[in-house]
Amino acid sequence: MAAYILRRLLLMIPTLFGILVLNFVIVQFAPGGPVERVLAQLEGADPGATARLSGGGAETALGPSGESRYRGGRGLPPELIAEIERQYGFDKPAHERLLKMLWDYMRFDFGESFYQNRSVVQLIVDKLPVSISLGLWTTLLVYLISIPLGIRKAVRDGTRFDFWTSAVVIVGNAVPSFLFAVLLVVLFAGGSFLDWFPLRGLVSENWHELSWPMRIVDYLWHITLPVLAMVIGGFAGLTMLTKNSFLEEINKQYVMTARAKGLTERQVLYGHVFRNAMLIVIAGFPSAFVGILFTGALLIEIIFSLDGLGLLGYEAVINRDYPVVFGTLFIFTLIGLVLNLIGDLMYVLVDPRIDFERREG
Repeated sequence: MAAYILRRLLLMIPTLFGILVLNFVIVQFAPGGPVERVLAQLEGADPGATARLSGGGAETALGPSGESRYRGGRGLPPELIAEIERQYGFDKPAHERLLKMLWDYMRFDFGESFYQNRSVVQLIVDKLPVSISLGLWTTLLVYLISIPLGIRKAVRDGTRFDFWTSAVVIVGNAVPSFLFAVLLVVLFAGGSFLDWFPLRGLVSENWHELSWPMRIVDYLWHITLPVLAMVIGGFAGLTMLTKNSFLEEINKQYVMTARAKGLTERQVLYGHVFRNAMLIVIAGFPSAFVGILFTGALLIEIIFSLDGLGLLGYEAVINRDYPVVFGTLFIFTLIGLVLNLIGDLMYVLVDPRIDFERREG
């Protein structure tokens, strides 16, 4: 197993840098950029209306005809445009910028934000607690609810309990989490009815002045509605996956044989069926966590004014803050790869008969 883990860790390196290279190339053809935004502001134009660099590069401030390569820079002194390019690092060819970025990332040097005057590492560290809180609490509660509910639905398949819980699951699957979030705000956060929960931040402004028990209460007070909205919108798929997985195993021959030997239903279910049925559920854990952590939480962060990684990455893309874009992309990818490895190790934990090294051989 140690050799398998080492191989997977080594494979993460080309995967990480391959994704960075691909996205770097895509960015070269994306309209707009930090230089264009500054020039648009100097000209008093709309940043979204400016054109991208001619040919996707910024080696020089002038085009072949002697005019500025930037539509927003026409009429501005070439020296000023060249200085702006140098400030943002666009005075060098694209391949030199790519090689420099890869070398810096090998040393975990993500650079500084173009607009926030802070290092990318500092920004990520500041936003990470919000995203980790949302992701961990939501994933934990989703699994704690979905797995027992899915098992119960499989055991009582076709009964009234299965029918009514299926109706709840359908509603949860059909309505996105951000709509539940809006409903919770209206009902419980000072909307049209009650004002029980706050709408801004992960903790109160005076959190550091509180005692430790009150800090925990304050934290849970702030996180309740966002996590509840994400749980309601995320438990449906896992519940049905668990139910279908258990139903498939319950109808197999080894279950009938175990029952014929006189084992109780509980012994059959948790001694034989559980280990096999849970494999597919565990396989989906990494993707579920990453989805909740980075994609599902974006609108929730906006609605509840939670300044997390999802919002940071979104704003960086909108503002063309490339160091933050690539830094958050690198962290997202790294966490996803590590979680996939953890998912494989959980396979072995649930079913020791699985041997990845032998399968690879």
